[in-house]
Amino acid sequence: MLLILIFLTISSKRSLSNPLSADSLDTENYFYNGLDYGSQCLINPIRLILNGGFGILQVDNRSNTLSDIDFKTGTENLWRNMSHPFKAISEEGKSEFFCNQILPISFNRNKAYYWPNYTLHLIGGGMSYRMMTEWFDLHRYNHPKAYSILTLSVYHLLNEVVENSKFVGYSTDPIADLYIFDPLGMVLFNSDRVSRFFSNTLNLADWSYQVSYNPEKGAVQNIGQNFVVKYWLTNNEDIGLFYHFGTHGEFGLSFKQPDGNCFSFGAGLVTKELIDISGSTTFRSLTADFVVTAGAFYDRNNSLLASLIYSKSQDYMLRLNIYPGLFHIRNISPGFFLSLSQNDDISFGINIRALPFGFSKTF
Repeated sequence: MLLILIFLTISSKRSLSNPLSADSLDTENYFYNGLDYGSQCLINPIRLILNGGFGILQVDNRSNTLSDIDFKTGTENLWRNMSHPFKAISEEGKSEFFCNQILPISFNRNKAYYWPNYTLHLIGGGMSYRMMTEWFDLHRYNHPKAYSILTLSVYHLLNEVVENSKFVGYSTDPIADLYIFDPLGMVLFNSDRVSRFFSNTLNLADWSYQVSYNPEKGAVQNIGQNFVVKYWLTNNEDIGLFYHFGTHGEFGLSFKQPDGNCFSFGAGLVTKELIDISGSTTFRSLTADFVVTAGAFYDRNNSLLASLIYSKSQDYMLRLNIYPGLFHIRNISPGFFLSLSQNDDISFGINIRALPFGFSKTF
C-alpha cells in the first residue's frame, strides 16, 4: 500500500493550467504553510507514515531493526481483531471497553487507555489529516482530501501492524483507534472552525523527529510523531503555557520574541515500556510504564529548529535534533540528529529536505 501511495502521489499533480480540483482548499492553511525551514519543511506523506507507523518502536524493549518486526503475524492478527470487533470487545467486557477506551472517566492510570486515543488519534490524527490535505493542495495534487485519507490510512494501519507484531490474540486497542477515533478525528478537523481553534488559539503543530535509516543495522532511528500546543498568557503573546506530546508529555513555558523566535522548556513523563496487565493468553490489555523526561526547544513561527531532550526511556538518554534552516553549508541547509543511548552508544544522522528520510550510523 505504501508503494501504491508513492506511485499515485508522483503521477497525479495538477497542471499549472488547471490548478484547482473539486476538493481543493480555498481557505487559509492552518497547519502547513510551506515554510522552508524547521520541522515544517520536512513534512511530507512518506515521513508522516514512517514516523507514525514505526513510532511505537521507541517504547518497550522492541528492536527497531526492520527484519525483527513480524509484519505477517501483525497483519493477520490485526485482521482477526478488525473482522471480529465484537469478539475482541467481549474478551475485555463491554463496560470495560467503553469506560477504559471511549469514555474519559477513569482516573486509574492502568485503565486510562482513552488518553492516547483522544490526544494522539482524535486530535493528533485529525490534525495530521488536515495538515496533509493542505500539503497535497499546496503541492498541486488533484483531490488532496482523498490523498490525505489514503496517507493517514496507511499510517494508522502500519502503526497497528507494528504494535501487534508477534502477538496473537484479541485486543480492543485497534478497534477503538481504527473504527472510532481515527475517522472521528478526520471528520472533526475537516471543519474550518475546529482547525482554526487548534491552530490560532492553541497553536497546535507537528514537531516530529527526523526519521532516519541506519543501513548498517537495517534499523529505523530517531522515529516518532510529536505535537506541540502553546497557549499564550499575555496579550502580546510573549509568555505562554507549553505542552509537547507524543508517547510522552512535557509541560512547561514558552517565551516568544517579537521576531517570531521562541524558546520553550518542559518536563514530564515518557513511556518506557508497555506492560500487559490482562493476565490472559488470548487477550491483551497494555498499560504504560512511565519515566522522567525533560526538554528544551527552539522554534521560529512554530516550526521547530532545534530540540534537546533528556529521557530515561529504553533507548535514547539524550537526543539532539537540529532541523534544516538553522545552519547552512554554502547553499545547503541539512538537518542533523545526535543521540546518546542508555548503553552509551552514539548515533548520528543527517536529513535533507529532498529525501523522505535521512541516514544514520551508530558508533
